[in-house]
Amino acid sequence: MDKKYFFEYDQEAIDHLKLKDKKLGEVIDQIGLIKRETYPDLFEAIIKSIVGQQISTKAQVTILRRLRDKIGTIEPKAIDALSTEELQSLGMSFRKVGYIKDFAEKVVNKEFDIDALHSMNDEEVSTTLSALNGIGPWTAEMMMIFSMQRPNILSYGDLAIHRGLRMIYRHRKIDKEKFQRFWKRYTPYASVASLYLWAVAGGHIEGITDPQTRKEVKKS
Repeated sequence: MDKKYFFEYDQEAIDHLKLKDKKLGEVIDQIGLIKRETYPDLFEAIIKSIVGQQISTKAQVTILRRLRDKIGTIEPKAIDALSTEELQSLGMSFRKVGYIKDFAEKVVNKEFDIDALHSMNDEEVSTTLSALNGIGPWTAEMMMIFSMQRPNILSYGDLAIHRGLRMIYRHRKIDKEKFQRFWKRYTPYASVASLYLWAVAGGHIEGITDPQTRKEVKKS
């Protein structure tokens, strides 16, 4: 069985978030340690993300299993060697196959240097990854958290993050300015805060509702 990796954070991060934000601190105390799996192979993580776009998790797992059965390890040269037809036969759309082939080719030809990402700051990583076909800012941010384990990512484009913020802080809407204030409050451990916001949005704390979905009571 393949070894599993999880997002790493320590007591210092917990203490900082609890000190800076009482409401989030209460959430942390209720939920405890969160174990979210990470994928340290960034190339494979990007392929996995492209495959999984707009399909179910079950379908994504099935396609990735077929891909591994065909080439073994998911690595640039093996992907680049496959034809468009071979990749499509695994259950991927023509557009996704194009994204994957383009990415693998750029890595093989050294047009795209994955290793160089690790020496870049968060903004540079986001810009560089988002320049790839099929990769947008949200995917780049997920790569930074779940593959690169960057500690200070809070994704404005993530609907569940917005939901978690609304549920904890009882806001009907989180605009960009308000979002930035939360990010600054959580810095330098916004990725850890994200884990708890996702947990809240996923229903891990009973009784917390989303104010945005609350029905307004009409006054007579």
